[in-house]
Amino acid sequence: MVRAASIYLIDGLIAGVSLAAAISLRVGSLRAGEVLEEHRATLPLFVAVALVTFAAMRLHRRVWRYSSTDEIFEIIKAASIAVFSYVALLIVIGGAGWLPRSIPVIQWLVLVVLMGGARMARRLAAEYLGGRFHPPASAASPESMKRPALLFGSSDDIEQLLRQLEREPDAAFRAVGILDEAGAHTGARVRGVPVMGRPADLSRVVGSLAARDERPACLIFAGPVERLQRMAMVDIIAQAQSLELEIAYRPGFIGFAPEPGASLDFRFLNVADLLGRPQAPLDGRIVAGMISGRRILVTGAGGTIGRELVRQIAEFEPAQLVLLDANEFNLYDVDLELRESHPQVARTPVLCSIRQRRQVMQVFADHRPELVFHAAALKHVPLVEMHPLAGVQTNVLGTRNVADAARRYGVRAMVQVSTDKAVNPVGFMGVTKRLGELYCQALDMASRGDPDAPRFITVRFGNVLGSSGSLIPLFQRQLSRGGPLTVTHPEIERFFMTVHEAVQLILQSASRGLRDGMHHGRIFVLDMGDPIRVIDIARRMIRLAGLDPELDVGIDIIGLRPGEKLYEELFDVEEERLPSSIPGVFEAEPRPIPLRTLNEAFDALERASDEADDRACVVIATGLLDRKEALLAEVAAIPASRTRIAAHG
Repeated sequence: MVRAASIYLIDGLIAGVSLAAAISLRVGSLRAGEVLEEHRATLPLFVAVALVTFAAMRLHRRVWRYSSTDEIFEIIKAASIAVFSYVALLIVIGGAGWLPRSIPVIQWLVLVVLMGGARMARRLAAEYLGGRFHPPASAASPESMKRPALLFGSSDDIEQLLRQLEREPDAAFRAVGILDEAGAHTGARVRGVPVMGRPADLSRVVGSLAARDERPACLIFAGPVERLQRMAMVDIIAQAQSLELEIAYRPGFIGFAPEPGASLDFRFLNVADLLGRPQAPLDGRIVAGMISGRRILVTGAGGTIGRELVRQIAEFEPAQLVLLDANEFNLYDVDLELRESHPQVARTPVLCSIRQRRQVMQVFADHRPELVFHAAALKHVPLVEMHPLAGVQTNVLGTRNVADAARRYGVRAMVQVSTDKAVNPVGFMGVTKRLGELYCQALDMASRGDPDAPRFITVRFGNVLGSSGSLIPLFQRQLSRGGPLTVTHPEIERFFMTVHEAVQLILQSASRGLRDGMHHGRIFVLDMGDPIRVIDIARRMIRLAGLDPELDVGIDIIGLRPGEKLYEELFDVEEERLPSSIPGVFEAEPRPIPLRTLNEAFDALERASDEADDRACVVIATGLLDRKEALLAEVAAIPASRTRIAAHG
């Protein structure tokens, strides 16, 4: 009420001043006093007309500190109506004879300038005196702790968003660069932030910012959310996800007209919309009890699952986080991300392949991890089918190296990340992952009766949306080129979940299993809902791009790839499916293979691997699952020098 009265008072004063100033400019300041004295009612009459007009147009409802070009247009309309109404009223009452025709025009100009100037002055004072030069209102979000962000959109939308970011000291983001939708202002600056290129320049811009230690963590779309559906947006979304940038937007953003005290509300583009089901919640308390203050090692830390494990584990403040990866750039990148996002977490990047048994043992000896999350693996079905030796070296022998190190150096628990392709496998990648499961299961069974022995927990789940080399990035690349999307079979089905949800359930399964004392040898299987036809995913992606399947973008059926199943399963034929106390998780009770038998087969695989014999690796690995102990007896009897001959015979 006080605010509205103040605005009425100021606008009324401005209305009176505008008439006096117009008369002075027309007849001179000395003569103006005589005119106003002679026509005493003219000044209060205009003030009354103006205030009624301003009230009818609700100018008092607008917040001056948020004034914009829209405000100026409203002032122009209000001034025009007020001056016209005043002149019309004078004519009606017969009091316009003294009024020169130029005075209303001059008064209109003065009124617009004074009212607009007052509002712009308030906005400038709010921005420059109250925001930019004052320290932040809260120490919780200093500039150095805010997430660096690239802004994308039209110049007008970006300028509006930057203004609100400046006014909110607790905003979670700080703008480090701009991608101009039209590319017309490259090289210029908008409110001090450089315009660095067009959407097609995203990769180059991210690299340039990374070189200055300002690599963005996300891409914020500044315009209306409806425009995210355009075909033009698909390419930049695909680029952003390949560069591991989150994509944020403001729901319902249709212009800059926030209410007083309104805060920035960002949403993140979520590929989980393709699943058509809610994600399982995380019980953070029991996960914190497992991780907080402990030494944690993550293998494959730079990969899709490993990186998300690192991110979520860091939230629970471990005593130390050891990042192990064989890819130099991925290791550097995840270490850099952790340094920026969680500088308080002690971390050690280790460049090492899990195939290197002695080096793996040395890493465990040096760092003595209490918990190990084993995410390193080869997962691409056709590539492992083409290179079975590599699959054995990483997924079988590498897993044994990590598990043996965990056993030797007294790890509390090792969590093995597995896949639904290990269930009744038809492809060699699934065979190798199944052997890794069996080895960890056998070690866990061997520790029964010893409360101090390490636990070996296997968590199995299906496809991860958005992971490198997976379905969604492929479809996005195909959409960005205008299609068609390729599907191997019209009836092929897969289980899907997001990487965030998968890692949450991995952590929850491990923490519950350790706390509640899960049965030895059991496997956790994540509940992924019903399988989804891949062709339905393709159609949903096309519709998300604002297009029609088959009409705007085609879908080609290209045939099943080597080692690919039509339907995936989460439980093996020999496993008993059991309920679990963990929401979103099942348990499987498999029939274990004795550890001694597995080691004999693995030794034979190692000999075949040393001789670079792909076929021997395939025969031994698949034979282990097909004929189990009968084949293992035969394999153990084959001398190392004859492994190749036996495999080919």
